[in-house]
Amino acid sequence: MSTSNYTSQPHRRGFLRTALGGLAVAPAAFAQKVDPVPAPRDWSNNTPVKYPDPDVVALDPRFSKYIIGNTPMQRLYTGTFWAEGPAWNGVGRYLVYSDIPNNRQMRLTEEDNRVGVFRSPSNYSNGNTFDYEGRQLSCEHAGRRVVRYEYDGTTTVIADKFQGKRFNSPNDIVVHPDGGIWFTDPTYGIQGNYEAFKADSEMKQAVYRVDGKTLAIDKVNDDADQPNGICFSPDYKKLYVADTGTPQDMRVYDIDGKTLKNGKRFVQLVIPGTSEKTAVDGMRCDKDGNIWCGVQPGVQIVTPAGQPIGMIRVPETCANVCFGGTKRNRLFMTCSQSLFSVFVNAQGAHIC
Repeated sequence: MSTSNYTSQPHRRGFLRTALGGLAVAPAAFAQKVDPVPAPRDWSNNTPVKYPDPDVVALDPRFSKYIIGNTPMQRLYTGTFWAEGPAWNGVGRYLVYSDIPNNRQMRLTEEDNRVGVFRSPSNYSNGNTFDYEGRQLSCEHAGRRVVRYEYDGTTTVIADKFQGKRFNSPNDIVVHPDGGIWFTDPTYGIQGNYEAFKADSEMKQAVYRVDGKTLAIDKVNDDADQPNGICFSPDYKKLYVADTGTPQDMRVYDIDGKTLKNGKRFVQLVIPGTSEKTAVDGMRCDKDGNIWCGVQPGVQIVTPAGQPIGMIRVPETCANVCFGGTKRNRLFMTCSQSLFSVFVNAQGAHIC
């Protein structure tokens, strides 16, 4: 939430270990030395950084294999107010993401790294994804609904009410191979007039599943105070849900058809080198089952056992992440005012 272009793996691995300050130390001791503040750099990308990129940091020796030693992190665009919901379209070779307060969706095209407005207005969309037919799904704050954009340009409402009551503000969304559409519904989009329109909540915050064919809706869980980011494990047997309310943790559940069971706390992250909690926002799994989490500051990478092993420092809060590119080894990070990316030695586990 692997391939490599290295021609001499042993030599480069040794170089990487040396450059990272010697990873053959205890994970806890190494983490204590980490500065969560990004290294000073020219984010215009006009001044090259020295390899390996100083802001892709191992908190544990296990993360070293995911770091490519000769690739830079880049700021691809700045000018959003709160960037969210990155999703990769493999056929079109583009990334779509939301700029919620500006009521628009943005698009980056892979061949030239150009970013422009994709859809405006967007009904203050937040999370985005693509289904197995390549159609875009979006969570709309303004409509308090989930929609699908069809090939002919029309919009299909996937979900806007449950048992006669309006959703709060659908936030993040994922698609299961069985066609099920899973989404979270916190209250952020109705708390004021900045990210949509202030309104009263009609029901408790929860996680929902929509049948992709019948559009029947099931509430699958309402444990979280503010359910936010959501992603599947690579085998689709587990569901991870981030809670950005109280107590700011991530939970994991076993998926049993249309229901969830055996829910428990998966991890509660802190800012590395401190004891200060940091809430996970959006997240994605890689093929090894690691969860790449948007947090402050930047991104933290957590193993399937719930152990933080790496971080990517950016000068802004990271709201969400997505694996994209032709090889699905390019990590895109939507970070409040900017879009960042970096190539990693990992591949995204899912279609977006």
